Amino acid sequence: MELNEGKAIRLRDLRKSFGQTQAVAGVDLDIADGEFFSMLGPSGSGKTTVLRMIAGFEPPTSGTIELAGKDVTRLAPFERDVHTVFQDYALFPHMTLEQNVAYGLKVRKVPKAERLARARKALADVRLEDFGTRRPAQLSGGQRQRVALARALVGRPSVLLLDEPLGALDLKLREQMQVELKALQREVGITFVFVTHDQEEALTMSDRIAVFNQGRIEQVGTPAGIYERPASAFVAGFVGTSNLLVAEAAEQIVGRAGTYSIRPEKIRVLREPVVAHAPEHTTAVGTVAEVVYLGDATRFLVNLDAGGQLTALQQNLDTSSEDVAAYRGARVGLQWHQRHNFRVPEALPDAVLAAG
Repeated sequence: MELNEGKAIRLRDLRKSFGQTQAVAGVDLDIADGEFFSMLGPSGSGKTTVLRMIAGFEPPTSGTIELAGKDVTRLAPFERDVHTVFQDYALFPHMTLEQNVAYGLKVRKVPKAERLARARKALADVRLEDFGTRRPAQLSGGQRQRVALARALVGRPSVLLLDEPLGALDLKLREQMQVELKALQREVGITFVFVTHDQEEALTMSDRIAVFNQGRIEQVGTPAGIYERPASAFVAGFVGTSNLLVAEAAEQIVGRAGTYSIRPEKIRVLREPVVAHAPEHTTAVGTVAEVVYLGDATRFLVNLDAGGQLTALQQNLDTSSEDVAAYRGARVGLQWHQRHNFRVPEALPDAVLAAG
């Protein structure tokens, strides 16, 4: 019998069909107690459907869901020790923040003095202890998001489910909230399951990530593991910006057949198209098709003589937009260390699908 110790969530052969459409096609997943776990994938990949099945909002077509070792597959949402935070916050506009946070406790008939104390503690946890008498309309988007988190945390769930909660925020506030949310998760110590389609968001916040594609998990691992060692061409292309060398281009440049992933920041762009041999390095020659100035860095798209295209990312340490624009149409050399030629598996290993 398989032990469940330390597992906040355990999914086995979880499937969900809507008519003839199979949204989730057999997901096996273990999420540890106290883990910040992200489910990452494009729209329609099945990640949100899995989250909704964990919450109890969608019944699975087949498979099992366990929370802390208890089978909750057929239990109603209110019978599960989880809380869900959505993108739209769903705060009551006529209530103060304290009243919003305490509302769930009131429904559960928690005594007034206790629910007020717990609401104030939850607001303090999200650094809004001085805002209790305000109403949602008086807050910024980031502050309203924190209130939604406080309302979720006040019930002391063992698992907090977050369905793209930062999607409505502008970029700067979103980046700030990513840091704050991860810090909050460390402080409260409960399991966070975070759904997002934003690769950078998942890499920034997560202890581990499951990458979804077409209703299945393609890879589970740490942010560094998934970024540096993608288990499939899909993962390599979806998580961050990746280059894939294939077919004849791979044989000519790497020297071996197969599909290879090289991250753009690993590649040096050299002004001279004739690249001198360097031990333990891979080299290529091509023509710069486009230059994208990003302020702190420049992205080069280079059409290779061997076939295909590579993207290189170079920090602008001593250059300006005028300097890098001169590269457009130029012949250049490319160079990177051989250890950054990561061979992408052609078939998805069973061990990757079963990883927890």
